[in-house]
Amino acid sequence: MGEALAFFFCRRKNLLLTGGLDQIIRVWNPHLPGKPTGLLRSHMAPVIYIHLSSEDNKIFSMSTDNTVKIWDLETHSCLFTASSRASGIQGALAVCLYLPGPRALCVAADTVALLHLRMRSAPEPHLALSHQEPVVCCGYNSAFRHVVSCSEASIVKVWDFETGRQLSEFWGAHGNAGITCLTFDSSGRRLVTGGRDGCLKIWSYNNGHCLHTLKHDEKQSEVCDCTYMEVNQNNVLAAHFIACTMCPLRLWIQDAPCDFHHFWKPQPHWQDDLNNGHKEDILCVAQCPPFLLATSSYDGEIIIWNVVSGHVYCKLNTPSPSDDPNHREGPDPSVSRLAFLKTRAARLDSVAASLIANGPGGSVTFWRLFGGAGLIANFTPSREKAQVSSIAVTTEDALAYLADQQGFVHVCNIKEYGLQGPELPPPKSSLELIEEENILLSSSLDHTVRLWSMNGAYIGTFGQSSPWDIFTPASWSHPRVPYEILTDPQSTPAHSVLEGDAPPGCTVGTEEQDQVMEEETCTEVGAGTSSSAVFPL
Repeated sequence: MGEALAFFFCRRKNLLLTGGLDQIIRVWNPHLPGKPTGLLRSHMAPVIYIHLSSEDNKIFSMSTDNTVKIWDLETHSCLFTASSRASGIQGALAVCLYLPGPRALCVAADTVALLHLRMRSAPEPHLALSHQEPVVCCGYNSAFRHVVSCSEASIVKVWDFETGRQLSEFWGAHGNAGITCLTFDSSGRRLVTGGRDGCLKIWSYNNGHCLHTLKHDEKQSEVCDCTYMEVNQNNVLAAHFIACTMCPLRLWIQDAPCDFHHFWKPQPHWQDDLNNGHKEDILCVAQCPPFLLATSSYDGEIIIWNVVSGHVYCKLNTPSPSDDPNHREGPDPSVSRLAFLKTRAARLDSVAASLIANGPGGSVTFWRLFGGAGLIANFTPSREKAQVSSIAVTTEDALAYLADQQGFVHVCNIKEYGLQGPELPPPKSSLELIEEENILLSSSLDHTVRLWSMNGAYIGTFGQSSPWDIFTPASWSHPRVPYEILTDPQSTPAHSVLEGDAPPGCTVGTEEQDQVMEEETCTEVGAGTSSSAVFPL
């Protein structure tokens, strides 16, 4: 046991909590001091503050890297992690204080930050859970028709797409560090995960065997996002790391594309990246074969790269939603989600938008990349201006699915949107889809991974007691829906009469309004990602 730097005694629970240099939080019974009753492992730096909220059965902790974590007192699992960027804490930590009334954590560093901790209600007793911890990412493997989901506790689960049954799972994928992202290789045979420990791991995910570990050369860093692509007949892993200082793009090249046991060698940093790359930490990466790669950062900058040459193709700057000079504290300018419109990019369309990105204030931006890069359209799909947390586009760029942090998925028909230059109104909403599977896969911090049909029918939650048959709609949960959807007032469709814009009984003209499908109800701390959505194409 290392030197203790923080402790907290809860008289109501008769528990003592300690944390220190070894990055572990220990739970003690004061009457049995010989051995701790629980060990909480997830911090990547010494723990310097601990508080136990007996009303919520939650433990709040903070480490020297200004990372805030929330733990469940009963299960000792980590429920949420907020990095210093997400929480807005800058500089060396001076003191922390938990305020039970407003349920807020007051942190004094270079400035004083007040983190309002909004706790979601306990799950309904009958609610099927896919994980016991928040789900941070999920993916569909079309080669084996599997769904893979990863939780905050570094647990990976493999599910049968057609029935919802769990096939396998493995624990401690990144040790005590949480998983942050996943991707598959081009064959679908290997799973790649990134973690808060700064490692990329390549797995034979069916049996949980780690084939290779790729380690970043910075001591304190975490993988923020990763993607897999093929360049000049070589397999390439591109990853982005968040560390104490800005981190450039990192690439690994595999010498023997068919042998994942073969050594992956890190490539030298691109000189153009070192000279003209991002000045802030990179948050997201997206690829568009055969040679385009897009990255985005905390300051809202988007850079399009030529992967073959390693040069910057163009730079895009996300517009601020507020022009009010008196509005000093504007919304978070970061861009954390990108998606190429690949059919347009493949033909190097010089007029149409070829890239979608999220932005501040819940906005979504469409960008032209060729023939003079620039902004084509900018609109906000959420009535509540909730931040867009995930973007998925169908193979022919006909529909865009935009998941927000309040748990809704906005379905937008973009087939003709942004084709002829700048657009003013947002795209028309639609639930029409012509895809092979017609399925939407979603995951959320509320511990669930779910399947929906593209017209909004709820198929089921992975981990539920009764399996479904994906080919038999009668076996789906539809017309039943998850309980939290029935109780959420935002599930009410947008309509001028319901919103009070017209008196009852008056005829209201039809408007092109957003149709939204409830994905999950998920409250959170800071600016963490609330959900992820992918298409099983």
